Amino acid sequence: MTSSTPNANDTGITSAGDSVGGATPAFSPLYQQIKGLILQSLEAGAWKPGEMIPSEMELAARYRVSQGTVRKAIDELAAENLLLRRQGKGTFVATHAERNVQYRFLRLLPDSGDLNEEGPAQRNIISCRSIKGQSEICKLLQVPTGESLIHVRRVLVFAGIPTIVEDIWLPSSSFKGLSAEQMRDYPGATYAMFEVEYGVRMVRAQEKLRAVLPDAAQAQLLDIDGQTPLLSVERVAYTYNDVPMELRRGLYRTDTHHYSNTLS
Repeated sequence: MTSSTPNANDTGITSAGDSVGGATPAFSPLYQQIKGLILQSLEAGAWKPGEMIPSEMELAARYRVSQGTVRKAIDELAAENLLLRRQGKGTFVATHAERNVQYRFLRLLPDSGDLNEEGPAQRNIISCRSIKGQSEICKLLQVPTGESLIHVRRVLVFAGIPTIVEDIWLPSSSFKGLSAEQMRDYPGATYAMFEVEYGVRMVRAQEKLRAVLPDAAQAQLLDIDGQTPLLSVERVAYTYNDVPMELRRGLYRTDTHHYSNTLS
């Protein structure tokens, strides 16, 4: 009779002395290996956004490591906003539906008051259509040139003032059926919609900022003259394992808002 208890190789954990094909792999701290295994489960959808993951004790038994090793792995995932600890309840998969995560990628804040006073943005969808991706866009999304993409152009209106004009590109294969009506009417954050409706969770983003002047069409959409300086923000958002899933280029008015970022 054989035991069904997994050994170290069953869990994918390697030690400094393990070798593959005669080569010794680079050493990876044990908690980092556990972190990688948890990430694999998150990517595979073993635990959905908002769901509780197994306890530290259960994970320690599953991976045959100490509870402290699991705790350190979870600490890093929580610091990266991939998991969320709730005192006395357990650890949950972070979700953009959570308020403290919902605005994680939002850096434009009103000069007076706060987001709660300002209220949610009104979304005016100018267009939402399927296109063949140009080389520059496809390169950023790491897909072949000419790949089918969804291109969305929208204006975000805060307190009656058109404040942001955005162009968004998404891989069509991951967002089948996305429509202008859905982009406009979804009651929560756009990233929450991607997560709930399409199973795509954005976990990190890279941004580039510069000051620009608008072209004629952009000036008209934002109800400004062509000499009004704008903040240009290009963002590539990634899901698990650094897979790019969205390119977003926004022009921000800064006469009533400012870009805010906390460094730690």
